[in-house]
Amino acid sequence: METNFKTIVLSDIHLGTKGSKAKEVVRFLKQYQCENLILNGDIIDGWQLKKSGSWKRKHTRVFNRVLKMIDCDRTKVVYLRGNHDDFLDQVLPLEIGNLSIQKDLVYESQGKKYFITHGDVFDNITTNLRWIAYLGDMGYTFLLWLNTRVNHYRRKKGLPYYSLSQYVKSKVKSAVSYIDGFETELCKIARSKGCDGIICGHIHKAEIRTIDGIDYLNSGDWVESLSALAEDHEGNWQLIYYNELDFGKGLQEESKVIPLREPTVSRIDKFS
Repeated sequence: METNFKTIVLSDIHLGTKGSKAKEVVRFLKQYQCENLILNGDIIDGWQLKKSGSWKRKHTRVFNRVLKMIDCDRTKVVYLRGNHDDFLDQVLPLEIGNLSIQKDLVYESQGKKYFITHGDVFDNITTNLRWIAYLGDMGYTFLLWLNTRVNHYRRKKGLPYYSLSQYVKSKVKSAVSYIDGFETELCKIARSKGCDGIICGHIHKAEIRTIDGIDYLNSGDWVESLSALAEDHEGNWQLIYYNELDFGKGLQEESKVIPLREPTVSRIDKFS
């Protein structure tokens, strides 16, 4: 199993909430090394912390692990602001050694340019109708609570994990239409910036595909899907799912590895 990547992208960890899989994030980051780690928004859930959330030691350990990657592995870490951690607006932009906090990023690799953003800035609900966004967040939190109870019962019966929210998204036509529109609009933004692809999060739906000639990559989340984007040293991107990893033997056979293209000729890569 490949454990050394050029770049890893995580988003939507939602530290400070009951649904956040902080322990799994730490274990995942211990498994892999990378030159660049991009934390693409909603890493800390400021919305929930203001209401009923709580900060626990396991949440702190995520940042302890990130700092260790900076110190021991010389990993370059970029934290991009999301809508749930919009409190970062007060310090943007900030750069301390190999750690930087930014709004968005243009990333160049193997002759391709990717616009990296959390994605909320192009979501009319979170930008223009904030009160609806809060209501949606409450509904999603309830689904996660219900999901925990359902899967507790399923585990007792020896049944696999089942995501209620993903099921709802797949069945509700308005949700499907919203996701399709979100993906299309982000690709338009990438094209307008002269980029070959877009890397985002926000909608908690991991994906790698091409839309109208633009590479669309979504890292998913660490509340349900527990997924990450990883780029190898030849410039190929893939999705890695924590629940499909065997930490003793490596990736299971069904693990999703989805390259976007054939390896290209190496060149100097950079953040810009």
